[in-house]
Amino acid sequence: MSQASASADVPSIGRRRFLNLVLGGSAAVTTLGAAYPFLAYFVPPSRGGAGGGVSAKDALGKDILASAFLASHQPGERELAQGLKGDPTYIVVTENREIASYGLNAVCTHLGCVVPWNAAENKFICPCHGSQYNNEGKVVRGPAPLSLALAHATVEDDVVQFSPWTETDFRTNEAPWWS
Repeated sequence: MSQASASADVPSIGRRRFLNLVLGGSAAVTTLGAAYPFLAYFVPPSRGGAGGGVSAKDALGKDILASAFLASHQPGERELAQGLKGDPTYIVVTENREIASYGLNAVCTHLGCVVPWNAAENKFICPCHGSQYNNEGKVVRGPAPLSLALAHATVEDDVVQFSPWTETDFRTNEAPWWS
């Protein structure tokens, strides 16, 4: 075998380096593409603005507009919406036909049933074990040990918003058990 034929079979160093770069680059792109969603999972979402609230959603998943909501609800009514962490949360209409500054988490503190509003008795009555809450969600009859959790309810750009309630519970004058 001659020296000339051996060098023709061996690729030049330039072509070998180019192929190594292509292989290494494609491996790096694949690795980063797989790592990005994994690492993004550990970064908490940012809502922007103050308060960290969420838009109240109706049964179809649409934002609840305060103007339309108040036009179709009477003073004293309570209506379920999707609230913080996706929990069912009541929006309360005040006697002044405004949305109350608080929302009530509708999950019973006994065993987690959704507690319906009973307008005839002006209180929430749990269908599972009979726990009762007054019109502000304070427990008045067990077996539920605690009042319904509160959330701040505000209106921003005509959209009802819920945000975490971390202040003293106005119904009991105690620190909130849910935060």
